[in-house]
Amino acid sequence: MSVDQPTKKSLGDAEHLRVLGYDDSFIRSMSWWGNFALGFTYLSPLVGVYSLFALALSTGGPPSIFWLVIVGAGQLLVALIFGEVVSQYPIAGGIYPWTRRLWGKRYAWMAAWVYIWAMLVTITAVAEYGTGFLASLINLPVTNEVTLGLAALFLLVAFGINFSGTKMLARVARIGLAAELIGVVGLGLYLLIFQRKQEFSVFFDTMGVEGDGSYGAAFLGAALAGLFLFYGFEACGDVAEEVENPARRIPTAMIMTILVGGVSALFSFGGYVLAAPDLQAIVNGEDADPIPLILESSLGTVGAKLFLVVALTAFLSCVLSLQAAASRLLFSFARDGMIPGHTWLAQVSPRRAVPVNALIVACTIPLLLCVLIYVGGSTLLMRITAFAVIGIYVAFQAVVLAALRQRIKGWKPAGPFNLGAAGLLVNVAALAYGLFAIYLLGRPGTSGVFLDDWIVLLGLGVVMGSGLLYLFIAKPHSASHAPEGDAIEMARQIREHPDTQ
Repeated sequence: MSVDQPTKKSLGDAEHLRVLGYDDSFIRSMSWWGNFALGFTYLSPLVGVYSLFALALSTGGPPSIFWLVIVGAGQLLVALIFGEVVSQYPIAGGIYPWTRRLWGKRYAWMAAWVYIWAMLVTITAVAEYGTGFLASLINLPVTNEVTLGLAALFLLVAFGINFSGTKMLARVARIGLAAELIGVVGLGLYLLIFQRKQEFSVFFDTMGVEGDGSYGAAFLGAALAGLFLFYGFEACGDVAEEVENPARRIPTAMIMTILVGGVSALFSFGGYVLAAPDLQAIVNGEDADPIPLILESSLGTVGAKLFLVVALTAFLSCVLSLQAAASRLLFSFARDGMIPGHTWLAQVSPRRAVPVNALIVACTIPLLLCVLIYVGGSTLLMRITAFAVIGIYVAFQAVVLAALRQRIKGWKPAGPFNLGAAGLLVNVAALAYGLFAIYLLGRPGTSGVFLDDWIVLLGLGVVMGSGLLYLFIAKPHSASHAPEGDAIEMARQIREHPDTQ
């Protein structure tokens, strides 16, 4: 792997963007640490572990922790490919401009359409899941009305911070990063060292979760424990035009997001397992929300309250990062004239240098979805969340597949971060992993309830079907004349540019 080519210089940020066909629209005020914090708080191991801890244990038992290692390794392969792409194309919006330049505008339309809806649903889900922490902290009953009000509060506060500008976004993301590390690494180590009630061998004990069937099937069923956690690193690339030296810094920020996030999640998940006072009850599915009891038994009432403050900071930072990433994707999509209202959505505030109108959409649609969940009940939240996860993996693999296609045609990434001769092998492995992950996410359930068993594929089908209909009927791409499918030519121009000699 190479992060630099010592015999050649790299293009300056503004010149690199001009070669790609764009002018600077933002202020490059985000440092490497701010970029890393943005990706890490979007990935949010605290949110991921808390949300799926009980489900993972009741499905796959303590060995389900190994999904964190398996999925982390697979997503690291994907992050390496993303690193090569963003290093050549450090453009705001991530998934959309990458797929457009690697394949074409219709292909990019579908990838971005799926990814936009997956992100908007994810924003909604994280805001909804965070309401329980806030309600517990201020001693409010968890009613439907309280949940709706607190979810709206999460979304509006995050919007206000994002509206303040990139510097404030980066500052709050760094605070969120500190909260995450305290909440997952610090607490996880404390539980492992001082509150351990189980032996380490428990991670190889299924504790009877397989019943009379095969444990292999039970273990595959627990894959969501890792699959739900390891995305968000791509948000580092969504703000590429707001980062200094993005072609070098963003790839390393994405990789560090995976590595640090994975280690943090292992400490957190492992600590909860080992500190559980009644692990068998959790595995048997008798305790659907075991973490509060584990925290109270380990930290006491005051300690558990302090953890709630840390957790709230992490949830707010996660919503903040999601909104920022979604707004930049919408901006990038609109800048190329690919969606209705593109002139309005592509506007950037001259004072704050943020895509204000895209931010409004990234806040308003999740607010409307929260109202829909209030009417439809908590079951609807689980159903739309299931779509969000597979939608994001489909969009990821659209980039991986497009990169492999260009590589087979002769593309050699021209950014300062590249994998060299290992690129093809990593690309193939990343695609194989991604297809396996999509299979795991899309497998129909076995409950016998049609909607519950098929909801993931039905949700994906509705979003992709509506996107295809709009693409072929309205032809939103027909008026867009921005560059597309030019990876090989752009690589040549970047290498031959006078400033790289």
